[in-house]
Amino acid sequence: MIGYGQTHYVYASGREGDTFHVGFSPRKADLALYGLVNLPRTDELLGRMGRHRRGAGCVWVKKLEDIDLGVLAELVTHAWETEPGTS
Repeated sequence: MIGYGQTHYVYASGREGDTFHVGFSPRKADLALYGLVNLPRTDELLGRMGRHRRGAGCVWVKKLEDIDLGVLAELVTHAWETEPGTS
């Protein structure tokens, strides 16, 4: 996993910790993109991005050729500028 920035999270259960703000992980089958979901514009931007799967905490992309890289850049910028947990 490769991450940028740092954010603190607290679950409803009281469990808390620190993680990166946005990041990615190249996997054998897919590229996992973290920190891009559960934000105010997530649905709009993912709807325009192209072929992907949405997980609970990440977005899965098979190949970069399947998505609009301009929209991905907009989504990453939005995620970077938005405080996590703001939905």
